[in-house]
Amino acid sequence: MSADREVDRKPGVPAPDAGTADPAARPAGRHASRVLAVVAVLVLLVDLGTKQVALSLLADREPVRLLGGALYLTLIRNSGAAFNLGSGYTWIFPLVTVVVVGWIGWLARGLRSVPWAVALGLILGGALGNLLDRVFRAPGPFLGHVVDMFSVFHPRGQVFPIFNAADSALVVGVALAVLLELTGRQRDGRRLTAGGQ
Repeated sequence: MSADREVDRKPGVPAPDAGTADPAARPAGRHASRVLAVVAVLVLLVDLGTKQVALSLLADREPVRLLGGALYLTLIRNSGAAFNLGSGYTWIFPLVTVVVVGWIGWLARGLRSVPWAVALGLILGGALGNLLDRVFRAPGPFLGHVVDMFSVFHPRGQVFPIFNAADSALVVGVALAVLLELTGRQRDGRRLTAGGQ
């Protein structure tokens, strides 16, 4: 039987490697890619929704105090990054985001790990949420100001920068990715040990 299969194999087509052929690898890759996409879309929808609510309910009013002052809802439009850094170079942020999105697309090619899919989905959704602000909001394309609304421990962001849902997803996603790297979890589903593979 095996001899017949050797004869039937077309010239130039290598035999399957029993050591590397993994019938579950392709479905696992599709599952991880779906998880990445779903997480990114959910983050984007939450970000767009909270920004729209903030624009509708918080414009031209004093900050709203919640959780005994641990959280305030304060509407601002941020032309820069955290603490308004880089406010004079707004056009750079969309370019950085495009690079990040491309990098995630490149990483997703061999993705088999669901935890990595969640981390990359959070980063992708957060990056896209703020990118849409930069592209479509005033004062103009690629110069748009990001809508922020969450301030912790102070109504005007004196303790920590005022942020939005996209920022939160980015921070959590990056923290999860760092944790996965530190614990040896690979994007292809393998886990490195102290002794190597």
